[in-house]
Amino acid sequence: MAVQQRARVTVRQQLPLLLALVVLWMLLWGSITPLTIVTGVVVSLGVTRAFYLPPVELSGRFNLFWFIVFVARVLGEMVVASFQVALLAIGPRSRHESALVKVDLHTRSDFILTGTALAVSLVPGSIVVEVDRASTVLYVHSLSVHSPAQVEKARAHVLSLERSLLRAWGSHDEWEAVRS
Repeated sequence: MAVQQRARVTVRQQLPLLLALVVLWMLLWGSITPLTIVTGVVVSLGVTRAFYLPPVELSGRFNLFWFIVFVARVLGEMVVASFQVALLAIGPRSRHESALVKVDLHTRSDFILTGTALAVSLVPGSIVVEVDRASTVLYVHSLSVHSPAQVEKARAHVLSLERSLLRAWGSHDEWEAVRS
């Protein structure tokens, strides 16, 4: 029986993951003190050494302006969609149709795939029910879908969110591929 060796991952490659785990640790404890920072670093190093977690591959490109635009867009959509879902909930009890929409993303980046899935799920009225990581496909459940045109509108919305995130954080090649 052959034992497979896992690839050696440097601390530099896992730095985004380590920082995210430290921030999560501080959020869990509800404080930002030297003790929570130090224990967060110790716990995050322990977790990444004890459990195999693939390295987070970033594009090396980040545009702060477009990232702020992306966050503002998602927040705005959350507010508008909250009212739309509330109106569906308190409106007349007619039959509400929904759809499960398959969306083939353009990206091959796990980071952009995850960011897009989170943005879609944060907006009320839609949720990602399955992710096919190998082919970068999201299956999104959307409320209040009555026609094939609305299915296409839901698909276009997810692709638009992906495009916005690629503008802010994607690689140059990925951004050029979806730019037009």
